[in-house]
Amino acid sequence: RTKQNKMKKDLLFPLAIFLLTTQATASFGLTNTNSAATKKLYNGVLKPAAPKNTKSSSTTTALQAASVASGGALASEESGNNGGGTATIPNEIFNLVKNIVGAGVLSLPAGIASFGNAPSAIIPATALIAVIGAASGYCFSAIGRVCAMENATSYRDAWSKTVGESTSWIPAAICTFKTSSANLAYSMILADTFKALLSTVGVNLSRDVVLVGTTVSVLLPLCLLKNLASLAPFSLLGIVGMAYTTLAMAIRYFGGAYSAAGGKFVADVAPALQPSFGSTGAAGVLDPKAFILISMLSTAYMAHFNAPKFYLELKNNTIERYNKVVSTSFLLSILTFAGIASLGFLTFGANANGLILNNYSNKDTLMAFSRVAVALSIVFSYPLAFVGFRDGVIDLLQIPSEKRTNAKLNQLTVVLLSIVTVLASKVKDLSFLLSFAGATLGNALIYVFPAMMFRAAVKKLGDKATAAQKAEATGIMGIAGMGIGMGFVGAKMAI
Repeated sequence: RTKQNKMKKDLLFPLAIFLLTTQATASFGLTNTNSAATKKLYNGVLKPAAPKNTKSSSTTTALQAASVASGGALASEESGNNGGGTATIPNEIFNLVKNIVGAGVLSLPAGIASFGNAPSAIIPATALIAVIGAASGYCFSAIGRVCAMENATSYRDAWSKTVGESTSWIPAAICTFKTSSANLAYSMILADTFKALLSTVGVNLSRDVVLVGTTVSVLLPLCLLKNLASLAPFSLLGIVGMAYTTLAMAIRYFGGAYSAAGGKFVADVAPALQPSFGSTGAAGVLDPKAFILISMLSTAYMAHFNAPKFYLELKNNTIERYNKVVSTSFLLSILTFAGIASLGFLTFGANANGLILNNYSNKDTLMAFSRVAVALSIVFSYPLAFVGFRDGVIDLLQIPSEKRTNAKLNQLTVVLLSIVTVLASKVKDLSFLLSFAGATLGNALIYVFPAMMFRAAVKKLGDKATAAQKAEATGIMGIAGMGIGMGFVGAKMAI
């Protein structure tokens, strides 16, 4: 039991990023211009949103064109909006991969270690990564197709036009909770990361001092920015950092620097983090502990609240082109997940930590750069997540747009950030809350809600729906059932 609790604690922070990172700037239908700029920055091509006085955006133009062409009727799924935004397929693929692949991928080696301790354990693990990734990608595609059929502009709008307006607050509330949890997890991770980095240069400070110092000197100024377009170049850090980390992990694995038999850095690593291998390989996936990896993977590909943005921002956004973006992006993400998971596990085996970078020596300069890259990525992702959190609170409280002055936004920013910082300093283990919420709410956003919306959209077509669409509307409920099953298992494990 003690070992199980320790494992949950080890997985806490990386799992939190998996569950929460990609929901940072979901659309709530707000009228706040700064919020819109932020969402466009995060979801679309890396450029600022149109100025306030711009008469029409590419998204608005596309929707108007679709509305005129259809005479107010449902848009054809095959044709999409016959226009869309300005993003090319390569741009969309880059941004979607960036949305999916976050620092949470660094927890996957520990997921494999939960059921196996021999190299062959990566075989079923890779299969699980691929299958769950494919299902997640299919649901991402389904959301875009719903937007095409319903002329919807956001996840909430798609829900309103299919399932019902009266319950549209549900996905909005879920996203608000998840972005608030993201900021809390970020603060906790940054406190631990910067404390470790400072110790490598001989500066030893308490966790609380590092947390408060980071919040006041770095996070607060970033969260007070009214236009986050200037942070666009830094959004590249995430994907570049992951690419570098993957390469560094490969160099260390194939170079044997952490080999149990005289590896260069093994002596510098704590015994509990040194490589450890046994005889439980592929067959270990039959152990109930394999559900730890399954629970992590169930929400690993979460970017679904932003699916409408990717559909609307795509130039000439036919369903065929949109599906090309989705399939390529999820394939690249699957390969990245499989690569990092395998390299980390093959290097450290059963002792793979919940944040695999913790396994590497502080004297390992190559991996130190990975820690810096991850820390910087989180720092510059923080304000994006925070704006989603703040705007979600404003939306749920139904604060009128005329009262959303800069002064009020600044006050709310200070209050919310203070609450997050206090919680981050006092709470040491959020494993139950984050695991339970991720298993239930995360799986709902990824698998259950898209299936419900697609089924409702096809049902609205009536006799116009093809036999294939009707069959698919029935079949997609199987994926919803899978999501419910993974949510149940994850919730049970959290409890």
